[in-house]
Amino acid sequence: MVEIDWKGLILPFSYIGVLLGSLITFSSLYRKRKAAASATLAPWFPPHLQRNIYHSLSYLAPEEGKEKAPVVPESVVRAALLRRAVEDIHRIIQVRSAKNACSVLLQRGSVGDDLWQRFQRAEKEMEEELRDVVMEANALTPNWGQTIFQSANEIAANTVLRKRLDEIQAQTESEKAWWDKRRESIQGEFLKELEKKA
Repeated sequence: MVEIDWKGLILPFSYIGVLLGSLITFSSLYRKRKAAASATLAPWFPPHLQRNIYHSLSYLAPEEGKEKAPVVPESVVRAALLRRAVEDIHRIIQVRSAKNACSVLLQRGSVGDDLWQRFQRAEKEMEEELRDVVMEANALTPNWGQTIFQSANEIAANTVLRKRLDEIQAQTESEKAWWDKRRESIQGEFLKELEKKA
């Protein structure tokens, strides 16, 4: 029979214990620091004003003695939720357009992990925001959650189209003045050619 010398094995086991303890401590501290660093990152989007307006309107309490009469009409609350969905559409478009650029820049090493973490956090926040809007829409009107983003997308597209039309109309005066000058210079050149021929 072979006898095990336990006194000789104490040193290797204590070394393994110290090594495992230090690795666990390092991992714990690293995760805590990383979580604290990601919590202090600046948000991707500015504060969501339309969401705050919607929450302010929907949670207004009725006055005392008038518990049945709502303070804010339901149509105003619906309109606020629709404006919130329109803002979400704009933010979704920003996230989708920035995703490929951010991933390419991260792969090339042009940006740090903190930017990618901010972007991923913005994506998660948008997913939660979309779910919240759908739930709120269904709470206000049954099955409205299925169509609220279609309406919001149409409103967002209409807003972009109107803004573009306003920009074009703002340029018409300067372009008209340029064409008038151009026409006068062309007419002047024709008159000079006619005078030379005559």
